[in-house]
Amino acid sequence: MPHVENIRMFVRVYELGSMSEAARDQRVSPAVASSRIAKLEKHLGVRLFNRTTRRIHTTEHGQAYYEGAIKILQAIEEAEAAVATIANYPRGSIYVAAPLGVGKRFIAPNVPAFKDEFPEINVRLRMSDRNVDITKEGIDVAFHLGTLRDSALRLQNIAECPRVLCASPDYVSQRGTPRNGEDLITDGHDCLLLRFPGDADQDWTLMTTDGPRKFNVTGPFESDDGDVLTDWALDGRGIANKPVFEIAEHLKSGALIPVATQSPPTPAALSCLYPHKRYQDPKIELFIDFMITRCREKLKESAAAYQLPR
Repeated sequence: MPHVENIRMFVRVYELGSMSEAARDQRVSPAVASSRIAKLEKHLGVRLFNRTTRRIHTTEHGQAYYEGAIKILQAIEEAEAAVATIANYPRGSIYVAAPLGVGKRFIAPNVPAFKDEFPEINVRLRMSDRNVDITKEGIDVAFHLGTLRDSALRLQNIAECPRVLCASPDYVSQRGTPRNGEDLITDGHDCLLLRFPGDADQDWTLMTTDGPRKFNVTGPFESDDGDVLTDWALDGRGIANKPVFEIAEHLKSGALIPVATQSPPTPAALSCLYPHKRYQDPKIELFIDFMITRCREKLKESAAAYQLPR
């Protein structure tokens, strides 16, 4: 039986398509990664990858071995999880992904408290507003804000987060106050846009008297970082579509004011995703339960700090 770390390295090289990226993912040097693959190939007596100076290609043997390798790793994880449950001594690393706004306000501030309570569990947090591929990037738990595409992953709902269209008083004094989504378009308002490469849906979904409706808004400013949009809105550059929890302090101080209140944005669902396994890893369950409790507490605080106009 080959060493499990060699199998794990093979799986990450296969999924990432790069020896250097797999080495970075597993926190070893490229030389160590290459050595582990070489040892596995020697044990199997076949070549798993064809390598060139620029690219790596999986051989037919490698493609056949991948499915079995995944099952081996899953079996090991399930066995370790079962033992950890009996021993009641969770340990190891958890790889977590979160959008920037959620990560900065909910997850990152509570990681130290989680570590204090469970000192043998290490949290590896990755924050980005782009959509992550949980399987490809080796993520154990991913927090998500917004509408989810169909997924085979397990989903845990956390809360509905109200959103608001907002702008600075300077912007409103110069450009006027839109009453609804129609005004955003007909009056040519500058909307601050959250955009990612490959996004198919780039509209704002607003609640009208006829129900939810998509508006194809436009503007000269866009970013893949939601906090950048907040900064631009504060600078009077346009109208932002923001979760209330991200800007409650600015709404309360008057630095940002609600606009288009006749057709507010639909709420954004805050949820977390994780791979479905027969035996759920206890350390992941502990982390999810811990963070869900604190996310809900934080959302209540932001709701108390600022109530949206009705």
